[in-house]
Amino acid sequence: YALLGEAILDGRLSAGERLRDQELAERLGVSRTPVREALQRLERAGLVEVSPNRYTRVSTPSERVHADTHEFFIHLMGSAVRIALRRCSDDALAHTVDHADAIVAASRDDDHAAIMLASSRFFEHIVDDTDNVVFVRVMREAEIAIRRNLAGWHPYVECAVQRTAGYEEFRDAVTRRDGA
Repeated sequence: YALLGEAILDGRLSAGERLRDQELAERLGVSRTPVREALQRLERAGLVEVSPNRYTRVSTPSERVHADTHEFFIHLMGSAVRIALRRCSDDALAHTVDHADAIVAASRDDDHAAIMLASSRFFEHIVDDTDNVVFVRVMREAEIAIRRNLAGWHPYVECAVQRTAGYEEFRDAVTRRDGA
């Protein structure tokens, strides 16, 4: 699952490409059964489309999928931040603030890819700090789809100064454990 998901994310398996379980099994050096199970899991995550007896292929996310993923992720992560800030240790909080500082620095540099990477690391840390097994499970299952559907993301606030000020406010709220 992880190997095929990463191949979709990095473009080795491109949108629309047909996936044949026998060929994938041979390339990966495994039997067809784990490949079929991985393809079913990728289908549930929306990265693969299956039409029985016709094709299995890498899906092409629509604009709606991008928008819905963004909306879902914002709400999910807002909840994760509130829970994690209530529960995490002071050491974990300091690490979280370091991640928030990385987001601020990337925004200050107006580096959208670095903002996305720093945000991803921040939220991975936050999810772990929720100490909530359901959050952790949901994110592990959805992580590949979220990463793919948010690829190409760019900040809503184009002005680096305004955007950075917003990220600084966010970092300061995290420092105060203000999940709201």
